[in-house]
Amino acid sequence: MTASQNNSGVTVPNGFVALVGAGPGHPELLTLRGQYWLGRCDVVLYDGLTNAEMLAHAPQAECICVGKHGQTRIWTQPEIIAETLRHASRGKCVVRLKGGDPAVFARTSEEVEALVEVQIPYEIVPGITAALAAGSYAGIPITHRGIASAVALVTGHEEPGKSKSALDWNALAAFPGTLVIYMGVTTAETWTRALLEAGKPPETPCALIRRCSLPDQQQIACRLDEVVDQLTPASRFRPPVITIVGEVTQLAETMDWFRRRPLHGQSVLVTRPSAQADELARPLAELGANIVRHSVIEVKPPGDWSDVDAAIDRLSSFDSIVFASANGVRYWMGRLLERGLDLRCLAGLRIAAVGSATAAALGEFHLVADVIPDSFDAAGLVAALGASVQDERVLIVRASRGSSLLPDGLRAAGADVQEVVAYQNVDVQSARPDVSEMLRRGEIDWVTVTSSATAENLQRLFGDDLDQCRFAAISPITAEVLAQQGRRVDAVAKTASMPGIVDAITAASIP
Repeated sequence: MTASQNNSGVTVPNGFVALVGAGPGHPELLTLRGQYWLGRCDVVLYDGLTNAEMLAHAPQAECICVGKHGQTRIWTQPEIIAETLRHASRGKCVVRLKGGDPAVFARTSEEVEALVEVQIPYEIVPGITAALAAGSYAGIPITHRGIASAVALVTGHEEPGKSKSALDWNALAAFPGTLVIYMGVTTAETWTRALLEAGKPPETPCALIRRCSLPDQQQIACRLDEVVDQLTPASRFRPPVITIVGEVTQLAETMDWFRRRPLHGQSVLVTRPSAQADELARPLAELGANIVRHSVIEVKPPGDWSDVDAAIDRLSSFDSIVFASANGVRYWMGRLLERGLDLRCLAGLRIAAVGSATAAALGEFHLVADVIPDSFDAAGLVAALGASVQDERVLIVRASRGSSLLPDGLRAAGADVQEVVAYQNVDVQSARPDVSEMLRRGEIDWVTVTSSATAENLQRLFGDDLDQCRFAAISPITAEVLAQQGRRVDAVAKTASMPGIVDAITAASIP
């Protein structure tokens, strides 16, 4: 078998398959080895138990969904194997991305047998299986020195067509430890009856855990003889669900860190431009929020760089340069470097930043702001610069639209002000139907609003669908715009920054 390079330039045997465990759901529970293969493959075959956010590690690859319950047709195992072989036999590097661990109830052996038969090399990359993850995320140690010294992983869904169960239910009923039942929703009546008839006490405590490790994780504590009522019909507590059976489940009340996070159960709509949403979404998610992303404004470079280039060419004629946003810093500095210039162009200029985020963006280019106001807004920056700008030439780097408060204030202080547009704010033209439906159903608790333009675009895109939401505004000015729309503003950031919004939502969510 010859060697070839895939589309990432990595030399692999002529056809290679990595069977990668994607873990229980949270995208950051993917292993580094799994990320390695995603970043180097040509094709990804993924199923509904894997988090599609992981595909961000494979921007170069063709990504094929082999089925998701309730959304797309579920491929049969022979179809998945045939598709894997089709790509691998053409010399491609294929990742078969599987929920949990490939070696635990994932039918990996069938895929491996097919690869061995046609002599295609492969690697199996372990993942975090649901039993281990559910225990940790539900606050249930599946082993405990004084309660359970053994664990049995049990399928609740054996291969159809078996003449009789291969499971020894008498042994499982007497098992001196914890039972973890996989894929047991639709078969709950069968396996619970088998355990009860084999002598497992009906009062045995159980924990049902759904969508383990994801923000909308759910769990129910009940007795063994109550499991069927909780899981039937399956629409009541939909898969994926695992059931932990045993005394250890009673520890969940004291060890449940996941649901004690301050924003657990809160859904937050993050409306920032897609490239900048993480700055707000990530800390909210770490506090337990379920994040829904929908940009209402996107950021783009100016259609014509001539004004920026002219300002760069005349930098030596200015006394101060003022950056009104982090975007302004990045687009301005990007253009400067693209033209083959460097930081020496800013020598002798006083540099002002409207707030901490803008100052941090300057830091990305090894620049330190000379002036940062205590209040992270235009009024604060005007006050911070004050009379020092009298008779100075000041260059403001800004967006294509925004408040005139900053330039007007500096002019009133005696400055000769020139403004240059380093980037455009472009309105998103249509709302995503799925987000509109979530809003209508009352499934979004908070909407984050980081500018007056964001408030206006939200109203244009969603209108009355927003009526059930609480709003978090980045500043009193933005809050006033929302109030004029008749919106309920329950959180206003004390500092006009992403951490300020996070703190405001957290404070307003704590009883």
